[in-house]
Amino acid sequence: MHLHWLIVFLVSMGQTSDAEGCSTPEKAKAKKDLFEYFSLEKSESQNTRMWPLIFNDNPEDVPYFNPAIIYVDLYVTSITNVNEKAQSLTTQAIMLTVWPNSNMTWKPENYCGITTFAAPRNMVWTPDIGIKESIKTEFGTRESPYVLLLSEGSTLSSDVLSLTTSCKMDLYKFPFDTQICSITLQSTAYPTDEVQLDVATDKASINLESKEIFQAQGEWELIDINQTKANMTKWIEVNQLIYQITIKRRPLLYVINIILPVFFFLILDVASFFIDTNASDIVTFKITLLLSISVMLLILNDTLPSTADKIPLIGIYCSVIFCLIAISMVESILVNYLKVKGAKKRSVETTAAVSGQDDSVIDQQNPPDSVKDQNEESYSLNRLKQILTECRAATRRKQLSWTRLARIINVTFLVLYIITIIVFMSVLWKLWYYP
Repeated sequence: MHLHWLIVFLVSMGQTSDAEGCSTPEKAKAKKDLFEYFSLEKSESQNTRMWPLIFNDNPEDVPYFNPAIIYVDLYVTSITNVNEKAQSLTTQAIMLTVWPNSNMTWKPENYCGITTFAAPRNMVWTPDIGIKESIKTEFGTRESPYVLLLSEGSTLSSDVLSLTTSCKMDLYKFPFDTQICSITLQSTAYPTDEVQLDVATDKASINLESKEIFQAQGEWELIDINQTKANMTKWIEVNQLIYQITIKRRPLLYVINIILPVFFFLILDVASFFIDTNASDIVTFKITLLLSISVMLLILNDTLPSTADKIPLIGIYCSVIFCLIAISMVESILVNYLKVKGAKKRSVETTAAVSGQDDSVIDQQNPPDSVKDQNEESYSLNRLKQILTECRAATRRKQLSWTRLARIINVTFLVLYIITIIVFMSVLWKLWYYP
């Protein structure tokens, strides 16, 4: 059974074949006769309640029935919503279903050549196909209230569905992630030996048709639709038809809104090491960067689930950059402390030098009465000058040591900081983007 075959039936829904020598009134009467033949005018008709058994005869002439094979095709037309926190997927899909109905067959030649007949859905037996992952299922506005009956004993229906299904998502590589969500079709009442599900068309045709009619050009891109069959046993063994929908996120929005701004914050933090200004201004600047990254983390908290098995890489990305900027702020505070300590020593040295000069001036303005006293005081003054010079040299060496230490710490930290950033971004990009 091929897709072209199904499309021909959909186009012919509600139409009749043109039999030679059959006028329009005759065809209308034939349709009415066919309607009465199936007792569709009676609300108590058993067509809606009786499962159409398919009987065969074995070689011993003992009648037995084969399971009814229900052919299902699912075409994804759009992805309307993906809720990462609720782990749910909302899709618009077209489901074509074909099943045998041996209770509703007729000979076209007896009814003016009619080979297809549109019947009310509520008057015909329909398979109870349910969706295992369904959270909420709604029928779209284009759903037809009719099914198409075929003269050889088949029934076809076309449903436009809005499906909200659960989907376990792996957000480790968000927003460069690819998700695989399953839609499992199964009968809710009939076991495997009575009802079995199968695909009407092959995988390549379903993928091609879905991509051609895919309407949404939003955040998600349809990559592949795969079909598998399985059996599930709980109370009874039921047959399952599993459609695995592979979708890929378009990351441009998150790159522009989160990844690039946070990276630019890190570049600004590195550039702050070359700012020649007051240290308090640098610390204030770094605090502003930390607050900006905190806003990005709040945005991620509203998007990503809090119960993920692994921390998403984008969370690691923002958290590590937040920690790096915080460490650089602590380093700036330490360097500022060493510089202030060196500046205080310089102030003490300047005060001592000025005091020494004042004492020399006073001694020169008040000479001693005797030469002996003058020589003694000159000796004492020279001795004091020598001691003061040694104190100045010691203070200068100590002051220079604090300033030099601050400079060494600042340069060393900057080099290590840049190396850490390069290594971190390289490893993260390899884990993030490449499979």
